[in-house]
Amino acid sequence: MSLFRPGSLLLATLLSLVFLLPAASLASSLDKFNRYNSAGLLYLDESGKVINKKRAKDLFVPASTTKLVTAYLALSHWGEDHRFKTDFFLDESTTNPALWIKGYGDPFLVSEELTSIAQALGARLKASGINKLGGIHLDTTYFARNIKLPGTAKSNNPYDAIPSALAANFNTIFARRKNGIIVSAEEQTPITTTASHIYTSMQGHSERVNTGPDHRIAERYFAELLAEFLRREGLEAGAAISWGKVPSTAPLTYRHLNSRTLASVIKPMMKYSTNFIANQLILKLSAEYHGTPASSAKVALTFKEQLSTGFGWKLFFLEDGAGLSRANRLSPAQLVDVLGRFRTWKHLLPEIEPRIYAKSGSLIGISALAGYIKKQDEWRPFAVIINQKTPYHFRNKLAVDLSKQPD
Repeated sequence: MSLFRPGSLLLATLLSLVFLLPAASLASSLDKFNRYNSAGLLYLDESGKVINKKRAKDLFVPASTTKLVTAYLALSHWGEDHRFKTDFFLDESTTNPALWIKGYGDPFLVSEELTSIAQALGARLKASGINKLGGIHLDTTYFARNIKLPGTAKSNNPYDAIPSALAANFNTIFARRKNGIIVSAEEQTPITTTASHIYTSMQGHSERVNTGPDHRIAERYFAELLAEFLRREGLEAGAAISWGKVPSTAPLTYRHLNSRTLASVIKPMMKYSTNFIANQLILKLSAEYHGTPASSAKVALTFKEQLSTGFGWKLFFLEDGAGLSRANRLSPAQLVDVLGRFRTWKHLLPEIEPRIYAKSGSLIGISALAGYIKKQDEWRPFAVIINQKTPYHFRNKLAVDLSKQPD
């Protein structure tokens, strides 16, 4: 006798289990989330109707979902087509003209961008009959000296790179040892004296490290790297590097606008959760709202004023643009408020799961996710913040299960 003949009890039981599996999976995910003591959630449809919520107005540590707020403030202030500038001046009061560079915190001066600068600047200087520079002088007064935003650790990891008004390759170095010699690990970036010194203390065969906690070292690396690119354009640059303010008598020779728009800066920031970019953006915003030099105090003030005025929030706290600080506090409802206005730029968020576009956040004991669930033709905002230990990728599974939840 077959156990699976039509009408058998076992067959009916198995079929009922099959049909119940999706609901059981959803119940398991949400039930587990609802058992967390320190967690909040808000999920809305496009009309603002609540589909699911838990402690939606309570404050939690948001981790890197803070970057959604930073990105929103930057995009609403500058617009997605904005390009950041760096100015170059020529002081011809000395035997060999000196190059002055004034930085404004461009977060994306990578090697390819420095190559373009060297090509454009070199062509202009040589057209004026200048083939040799006496030295490179840096004006980094747009940022306060020795800025360190809260939450940044002292490790050599790239995500702990310090902000600076002039920065090359996100204030990181990618190198390796080859036959006992330190060489660049990326074809487009030459090794410099400062890069070699920094990497000497590092362990491992090949790795990316930050330039350390000293702003002068990071800025010196920028100057050395640009000087090398200028030499490749046939322009000799002296080894002297100094700091100060651009002399009022030095004319502007070249203004470089980054080849990347703000939107194309924010998109990789969201995908790779680049702390350096986020902190550069909020520092630049703080300088525009509260004057130069940008500082950590002005960053906290910018968040307070812009979010209180723009959203009417009363209880919240943010003190860095990347979400590294454990003192930061936001609610799921506040993140959903931001998502309501971020909808124009939703294409800048990565698709972390099919039809789920979101920014994640992670610190030890903290897991967060905020973005949109695309269901039919709707982009439904959601935010989940869990301030306790969770299984790996639980937040993603929860988002997937929310997308399956009936309205």
